[in-house]
Amino acid sequence: MSKTFTWADVADHNSRKSTWLVVENEVFDCTKFLEEHPGGEEVIMENAGFDATDAFDEIGHSDDAKDLLKSMKIGTLVDSVSKCCCLPM
Repeated sequence: MSKTFTWADVADHNSRKSTWLVVENEVFDCTKFLEEHPGGEEVIMENAGFDATDAFDEIGHSDDAKDLLKSMKIGTLVDSVSKCCCLPM
């Protein structure tokens, strides 16, 4: 069974020491990948602690990149309806 996380859980992981993203309601720990990301760590950090689905889809990632992301999955988002509470103002 996969671990479940809330938006509050995800929002706490928005630093270079702990970098979580949400893509398609799945939670990924990308901390160890920051320095390896071909587009630079800034791209990941802009979405750290937030929903990165649109950013991930818009860039047109390869199948290899999608498989790599899957390897970083740590769980599933449980309160996807209330994501607005954690969006920047």
